[in-house]
Amino acid sequence: GNRSTVMSRAVLQVFEQYQKARVTFVQTVADLSSRPQNVEALQNADVMSLLRPLLLDNVPSIQQSAALALGRLANYNDDLAESVVGNGILPQLVYSLSEKNRFYKKAAAFVLRAVAKHSPQLAQAVVDSGALDALVGCLEEFDPSVKEAAAWALGYIARHNAELSQAVVDAGAVPLLVLCVQEPELTLKRISACALSDISKHSPELAQAVVDAGAVAYLAPLIQSVDGKLKRHVCACLAQIAKHSVELAEVVVEAEIFPKILTCLKDVDTQVRKNSATCIREIAKHTPELARLIVNAGGVTAMVDYVNETRGNARLPGIMTLGYISAFSETLAMGVVVAKGIAPLVDALVREPEDHIKAASAWSLGQIGRHSPDHAKAAAILNVLGRLLAVYLSTDSSDDLKTKAKRALKAILQKCIHLEALEPLLADAPRNILKYIVHQFAKVLPKNMEARKAFVTSGGLKRIQEIEAEPGSKLREYIDQINVCYPEEIVRYYSPNYAQGLLQKLETYTQ
Repeated sequence: GNRSTVMSRAVLQVFEQYQKARVTFVQTVADLSSRPQNVEALQNADVMSLLRPLLLDNVPSIQQSAALALGRLANYNDDLAESVVGNGILPQLVYSLSEKNRFYKKAAAFVLRAVAKHSPQLAQAVVDSGALDALVGCLEEFDPSVKEAAAWALGYIARHNAELSQAVVDAGAVPLLVLCVQEPELTLKRISACALSDISKHSPELAQAVVDAGAVAYLAPLIQSVDGKLKRHVCACLAQIAKHSVELAEVVVEAEIFPKILTCLKDVDTQVRKNSATCIREIAKHTPELARLIVNAGGVTAMVDYVNETRGNARLPGIMTLGYISAFSETLAMGVVVAKGIAPLVDALVREPEDHIKAASAWSLGQIGRHSPDHAKAAAILNVLGRLLAVYLSTDSSDDLKTKAKRALKAILQKCIHLEALEPLLADAPRNILKYIVHQFAKVLPKNMEARKAFVTSGGLKRIQEIEAEPGSKLREYIDQINVCYPEEIVRYYSPNYAQGLLQKLETYTQ
């Protein structure tokens, strides 16, 4: 009997050594996978096909480490993610999501997220493997970290497009994500809010699904959270809901986010500032009523401060909000003028290096200045017209920027009767813009004696005579309307060939 004990111990030893080797191998691979410089070597060693059987190992810790290694690898690039799909690993992971312990569930959900993140095609492969029901099941687990891993994977699937997002909704994820938002754990709140945002962004129908699950009532109070990352996701989610339609924007507003969300514009976290500004923009754009609601909450002053204090892309939502609000009515636009909103928009037009930000500034300035002579004067005094003209004439400006600058310039010019601001433009403006400038003088000068005098002494009348305008053109017509206001000899005196004519007279006189 003694001999058989020795034999069985020898047999056992082989199994123990093999198990130790598997543990060492899989833990080392998991560790190596966490550093980018090792990834290529692991890939070349065909690590995927070696990890695959370890997912079904009879030792739970080996299964978990294998899943962790796969997740880390799949996370790096779509090639590795493709090979997870190609090696038939997804069905195994989905199976284990419903069977195994919580550690394994977390690891499996991590792999699914890592695969889904790269492209709609890979996310579709995750959906096709039956993962959605299993992941939604994990949202009902007791352990918050399992819920978190599942919510994260679902958000990454929904992120790509409306079709994938709809699949997540159809699997019943939304009400459970709304429950997760109410859980005490901060990371779970953050990830769930982020997933709801990724679902809402694609279409009004998907946003409506999130609204119907009661999400807004639970998200809105969180804009006062002390946690920056949570506020980021909450502001983003409310923006993704509000952007689609008036009705959805009203749902967000009715959750009483004003004036509370204005404090987010001053948050220490730059992303919170940008996302809250974006949320306000998505509400402001819809109707005069919603714009007025923002104004009444003190939103214009807060937004003007925001545009003054920010630089770069984060400035864009602020710039656009001021434009949207101003576009609706002259009263709302005058509110932006009074809040000193023109100066930061001019600053962005001149100093921002990127054309799309300059273009948004030009658009917003046009929305402010186009309403009335008062609005136009407020813009003209701050040299908006000169700045817009310079941007329009600059060879560095993109076509879109030139178009927007020209439109804004034209809109403000057509209302501007503040002649001192128009005169400097007579020197630089190209013909297609000159027409609008000269038209303004033709409107004002016939009715205003003082202005007529000033126009002579400043050299304006002389400049007008130097313009070569086609007979029968609008420009010619406007010049004639101006010239009619003056005695003929004054007009002749300022014509370019007047001196030439005098010299000829002198010649005939001496003979």
